[in-house]
Amino acid sequence: MHWDLFCRVIDNHGDVGVCWRLAADLAARGEQVRLWIDDDSALQWMAPGGACGVAVLPWPQDDAAVEPGEVVIEAFGCDLPAPLIERMAALDRAPVWINLEYLSAETFVERAHCLPSPQRGGLRKTFFYPGFTPRTGGLIREPDLLSRQQSFDAVSWLRALGQERRPREQVISLFCYEHAGLDAWLDEWSRTPTLLLATVGHAERQVQTLLGPSLTRGALRAVLLPALTQRGYDELLWASDLNFVRGEDSFVRAQWAGKPFVWQIYRQADDVHLAKLEAFLSRFLVGAEPGVATQVRRAHRAWNGATPDAGAAPPASVEWQAHCRAWRDKLLAEIDLSTQLLGFVAESR
Repeated sequence: MHWDLFCRVIDNHGDVGVCWRLAADLAARGEQVRLWIDDDSALQWMAPGGACGVAVLPWPQDDAAVEPGEVVIEAFGCDLPAPLIERMAALDRAPVWINLEYLSAETFVERAHCLPSPQRGGLRKTFFYPGFTPRTGGLIREPDLLSRQQSFDAVSWLRALGQERRPREQVISLFCYEHAGLDAWLDEWSRTPTLLLATVGHAERQVQTLLGPSLTRGALRAVLLPALTQRGYDELLWASDLNFVRGEDSFVRAQWAGKPFVWQIYRQADDVHLAKLEAFLSRFLVGAEPGVATQVRRAHRAWNGATPDAGAAPPASVEWQAHCRAWRDKLLAEIDLSTQLLGFVAESR
């Protein structure tokens, strides 16, 4: 089928990251996808080679004559162009119209997933919620993800960066928004042999400013990474002992990595984001050893500024690693997002 996926980039790369992964995954399963986007600049380094079956097109202007495909997805409530909606309503067989929502662990997601919304012209839009349970839309997971991970060689990957892990050295990846308390966390990491891999953007700038030209502090040494493709970023997560991630896309990929992670959730007004953080932690930590649960909650709350516990940098303990692998195994038992979308569209048509 032909899919039209609409994406607006807000102020970071999470929207385009999620949309590109979804578009590429659908295309790899034999679908034809047009990704309509208002700023495709990040794709130059996220996916420089593109993907067979995916066409990247500029966001259509109001008078653009876009003929819709069998499926139309508006990502994260980005609002479709009015002329496109008129053409959808004029067709003898209307496209399946889906609003792909943001990921959340909150309880309302199960109630709202797949709810229809009548639209003008007799159209119907369905709200599709990714999530962590069987009553949600699942998570993006490519069929070859685990096989790629199992064949990955972390030692060779680090050597390609010109790096070797030193004795007793922990490897931490850092992908973050601006973080007022980062200096205290660097102090904490500097007390233990640590190789810090800082990604391009906010993380790179802050680490460079706080550590200076030497990029060292105590037992901590930092490496400023080049821009990574999406597959390259997956490999960074696999090569690290502890991953600091942000937003949605890297957050999901950290869970597939099966490694300890700390999530910086996108900040919202009135601290709404902290309720979303707690909802995830409550679900994620079910079955965790009490010590692990306390450690993980403390780190997440501190990293997100919910407590004054600056520098609560946890070690990637054996127990924490085991819990992350068990959580990944639980997620693997759920149906992935693309498979669920394909099934929903087939049933709807």
